[in-house]
Amino acid sequence: MNLEEFTYQLPESLIAAFPSREREKSRLLVLRRATGEMVHSIFSDLGEFLDSGDLLVLNDTKVFPARLRGKKDSGGKVEALLLERFPDADRSLWIALVDAAKKPQVGGVLNFSERMTAQVIGDLGRGRFGLEFHHDGEFSEQLKALGEPPLPPYVRRQRATETLDWERYQTVYAAQSGAIAAPTAGFHFTPELFAKLGAKGIERTLLTLHVGPGTFQPLREAEIENHRMEGERYSLKAASAAKINHTKQMRGRVVAVGSTTTRALEWIALQRGRIVADEGIARLYIRPGDSFRVLDALITNFHLPGSTPLVLVAAFAGLDLVRRAYREAIEKKYRFYSYGDAMLIL
Repeated sequence: MNLEEFTYQLPESLIAAFPSREREKSRLLVLRRATGEMVHSIFSDLGEFLDSGDLLVLNDTKVFPARLRGKKDSGGKVEALLLERFPDADRSLWIALVDAAKKPQVGGVLNFSERMTAQVIGDLGRGRFGLEFHHDGEFSEQLKALGEPPLPPYVRRQRATETLDWERYQTVYAAQSGAIAAPTAGFHFTPELFAKLGAKGIERTLLTLHVGPGTFQPLREAEIENHRMEGERYSLKAASAAKINHTKQMRGRVVAVGSTTTRALEWIALQRGRIVADEGIARLYIRPGDSFRVLDALITNFHLPGSTPLVLVAAFAGLDLVRRAYREAIEKKYRFYSYGDAMLIL
């Protein structure tokens, strides 16, 4: 399939630079695959479209303050986005995306504060570098003091990071630190909404997939089949696997909250033949024509043109129907992208 089929024109005014005032008051577009019917609602009314016995599966990854701003020894500005830490107990070694006017040189030093610097120990290509941090005290405390939430580029183009981002660029159930981008479909849930859904018999369970650059890396190949997905670490516990399998056996619906949850579930089912407790690195790139072994419904935000999450949504609902739903959302002035509104695909 051609990349152009996954592009669309979006007025800049519909890109959500700020989260909604109340999480569960985001708008909700309900899309029924069988009939093509679309219903306009609000997220707090999600339970009206789900049944007792349905199961929400949520990604409990937690965004950490992965973005650091500093200067090179030359004085030039530099920005580092930490991707993954090497498992070395004695040294703070990281792979990071480094952005600077001139590419940093191996052996050079990046200065983030008087108490923390990083030496460039390797050029890994594609803007990635190996960094060894030198710091006073605990690295986590320095990162907490200096780091920023890694807001998406389209938000940072419109405004600076604000205090509210520390709370709102995170789900209320985030628990496992390790993501550089949030599983944004979960932004709309609150403890009160979970209680309301639970009272109706709609249950929930958790998995972890640490969102990395693979999730938001744009498609660059003219033919989308040529794209290769980067791996992301995931974990599914035995209790969650049992809950998912029980739901399927009882003919309830497994409702994935977000594309990251979808990829973790479908990767496990593909590799293991069924849903079992598992952990590892998921590399699944879902595109139209692929089958879904676990999913019955999907909650998702509205995604960037030419992105892998948009391709995934088209695989689940059908490209023509998704394009029609996006046109409807634009016409009705839904808010798009990470801080935007939501869609429920049944």
